[in-house]
Amino acid sequence: MLIRSWDKGDEAEWRAWLAAGRDFGLLAANGPAGRGPVLVPTHFLLDAEQGEILLHLAAPNPLLAAVRADPQVTLSVTDDYVFAPGHWRGEPGTPTSYYASVQFSCTAEIVEDPAAKAAILNRQLAHFQPETPQVRVAAGEQPFGPLLTGLRGLRLTIGEVRAKFKYDDKKPVADQAALAERLAERGRGLDHAARAQLLRRNALRAEGRTGGGPRPTG
Repeated sequence: MLIRSWDKGDEAEWRAWLAAGRDFGLLAANGPAGRGPVLVPTHFLLDAEQGEILLHLAAPNPLLAAVRADPQVTLSVTDDYVFAPGHWRGEPGTPTSYYASVQFSCTAEIVEDPAAKAAILNRQLAHFQPETPQVRVAAGEQPFGPLLTGLRGLRLTIGEVRAKFKYDDKKPVADQAALAERLAERGRGLDHAARAQLLRRNALRAEGRTGGGPRPTG
């Protein structure tokens, strides 16, 4: 994705954004020659300290064959998106989209060992289902151990993270704040979430902690 200097998110920003409950994304692997990429919507567990992402897929999932052929994958997470009409944004009245998106470029490793697969599942359960700590997977043990044959784990080693927070940071601070009020007035879909992001970026700019201000859009 194209990231302008004023839209770029730093590490603290994207980590906090994901930690706020964004753990579902789109995993893409390279498809066979002459075909498009293989895409899989999936929950995932980010371990930013270790520089890895953990998840699991059903054994027949076509993404696994793609990974065996080429382990380079991309995981993308996008949220807080809205359409901003042109008449909100002054002359010449060009509409745009507001959104936040983080992309991880990774090297994928397929996990086949039953105990290692169980370990991935248990870490995911601890994250997604903490209210049932007694529900855990053990290789070879009932009730979940026998189901491991139908699953494959994936360990993604993070090579690069690209984060974009596109909320009109190129406009003057006062204009950006006015756009936030437009979102409050409309108040549908993800308008409130996008407004919160726009105001957060606006406050950072007012403190001089991000770029922004009027600049060319070409």
